[in-house]
Amino acid sequence: MTSDGEAKIFMDLNSASTVVLQVLTQATSQDSAVLKPAEEQLKQWEIQPGFYSVLLPHSLKLQSPKLVEIWLELRNIFTNHTLDVNVRWLAVLYFKNGIDRYWRRVAPHALSEEEKSTLRAGLITSFNEPVNQIATQISVLIAKVARLDCPRQWPELIPTLLESVKIQDDLRQHRALLTFYHVTKTLASKRLAADRKLFYDLASGIYSFACSLWNHHTDTFLQQIFTGDEAAATNSLERTLLSLKVLRKLTVHGFVEPHRNVEVMGFLHAVFERLKQFLECSRSIGTENVCRDRLEKTIILFTKVLLDFLDQHPFSFTPLIQRSLEFAVSYVFTEAGEGVTFERFIVQCMNLIKMIVKNYAYKPSKRFEAVEETGGDSWKYSLRPCTEVLFIDIFHEYNQTLTPVLLEMVHSLQGPTNVEDTNALLIKDAVYNAVGLAAYELFDSVDFDQWFKNQLLAELQVSHNRDIPVSAIYRATTWASAHAFAEHYAITEDLATDTIFNSTVLSVVKDSTPKSQPPVVGTAPESPIVEHP
Repeated sequence: MTSDGEAKIFMDLNSASTVVLQVLTQATSQDSAVLKPAEEQLKQWEIQPGFYSVLLPHSLKLQSPKLVEIWLELRNIFTNHTLDVNVRWLAVLYFKNGIDRYWRRVAPHALSEEEKSTLRAGLITSFNEPVNQIATQISVLIAKVARLDCPRQWPELIPTLLESVKIQDDLRQHRALLTFYHVTKTLASKRLAADRKLFYDLASGIYSFACSLWNHHTDTFLQQIFTGDEAAATNSLERTLLSLKVLRKLTVHGFVEPHRNVEVMGFLHAVFERLKQFLECSRSIGTENVCRDRLEKTIILFTKVLLDFLDQHPFSFTPLIQRSLEFAVSYVFTEAGEGVTFERFIVQCMNLIKMIVKNYAYKPSKRFEAVEETGGDSWKYSLRPCTEVLFIDIFHEYNQTLTPVLLEMVHSLQGPTNVEDTNALLIKDAVYNAVGLAAYELFDSVDFDQWFKNQLLAELQVSHNRDIPVSAIYRATTWASAHAFAEHYAITEDLATDTIFNSTVLSVVKDSTPKSQPPVVGTAPESPIVEHP
């Protein structure tokens, strides 16, 4: 005997599809007079198992073959490509919510195993959704079921996906690969020991196939982009990106000791070669190419593979340390990166260097120190903060080597600086900034008090028309003041309101007309920075 809610929906079996479709259509209306009653009706139906039977067929213990036929038809509301996209989108969302609420065995009104088996089979019968957003939601929906049932109750899912990604039809292949990625991502996120063991077994079984799939799509893309076939290259690049996402999850989360797996280490070494190919590709295609955005996303994804692997498996990453540092330094600090690198890639390379330098797994003989980095991790995503954090860490780790180098740079800037020489100003700005960042490391090597009085204060007292020296000197002055001796600290405090300093800042803002003779910043100090004995 059906409930009242079921009777409301199915009192006329022949009109069941029409009733639900009509309400879903009304729920997408922009007219509040139509929208609100539809939402109320859907809200009432949400608590009735009969309603979810429409979107999830066989969600009730069915007695009537005719009911089975009707509900099987209703299941296809969101797969009916002739219906309005918004209606199908809403149907997918209700389908997904039904999984969250009724799929677990302990849930109220839970689906029977027979019913779930029928639903699972229906979800992977075809991968032909033409709308990207709906295709993504369907992939997420399948991944939700996989999280609960794969591989124990759904052993055929992975084999079906592996076969489907080989299909020659572009749309079906892409949708199957999209689903493969979301399923892999979801299974990789499970943390219970038994689930981890299952994922390890899965990764071992499909890793070779995933590598060959990625190599195939990557080679195809590179061939197409260099022959000028942009449309085909765009499709291949999308498949390259998805297959690389799958490999990232398998590589990072699918092995206990990945360094013992030849295929895993082979893939990681191949990442460097592929990165070079993709960076050269970005140089050749130009900024207006339709592949540009996706190409940069793929390049960033390569770096994420390395960063994630280093984070999760620092000891397994050991064979890659030298190559990683050589690669990052080459593209960030040498001419090799000119014309091919972009800001986010540079940031990722610096993050890679920092993670290697600061990784305590590589310092077993040292006592671990709990270091809290202020400001969260926002520095990871911007160029200047990332550069400064990397500089601080490298200087801290190798201060005995780098201190003489930085001091030599400071000594070379003791004389006056021509403000018309932009390059010289930028060098001074960079060196002063570096001294400020490394001030605590330099405390025993530099007499900040003498440097401030003999050099920085004199430079601040010179009027000029360029703002770069002011910012550089003021930065260095601020940091130097933190280390000044107590008897001279008042000089630094007074500087903030000193009329000479204020007039200098005002002249930068108000006077932008070049003088006939370029002025100089600072005068040669009586003595250079004095090193402590």
